[in-house]
Amino acid sequence: MIGEVEFDSATFRHVLGHYPTGVCVVTASEPGGGPVGMVVGSFTSVSLDPPLVAFFPAKSSSSWPRIKAVGTFCVNVLASDQQPLCRQLAGGAADKFSGVSHRHSANGSPILDGVVAWIDCSLEAVHEAGDHYIVLGRVQALGVERPGPPLLFFQGRYGAFALLD
Repeated sequence: MIGEVEFDSATFRHVLGHYPTGVCVVTASEPGGGPVGMVVGSFTSVSLDPPLVAFFPAKSSSSWPRIKAVGTFCVNVLASDQQPLCRQLAGGAADKFSGVSHRHSANGSPILDGVVAWIDCSLEAVHEAGDHYIVLGRVQALGVERPGPPLLFFQGRYGAFALLD
């Protein structure tokens, strides 16, 4: 390739860490089981017509195959004061939903209490992309729960958004 530059994964992570990302929890309810979820910092809108969103789980994720098997999921946009919830759901505890208040969407996926917004989806497509997948979800329903600043991840730390005039 013309202009190809060599770099390692640490450099790649360091440079991209200078771009803030929102923090979301993708949830589903397993048939005959309880809720399953995974924290993602890579979520985006894709299309208005049809309404599509995307997130990018690692191929090494143990939660993603369980969510994929359900075929529906809900993206919960965490609020800036939900860092403890984020850490709980990102952990490896057997019952990471213990004490987590939620209700179920029309598709049956958990909508977490106190989130900024939620987007209920059916699984549209999954594409391989290096050590991750690109997951497309077709939006079935969505809503704003608690307008306010979202939880952000920036340079390896959590933070909040501040409006500038």
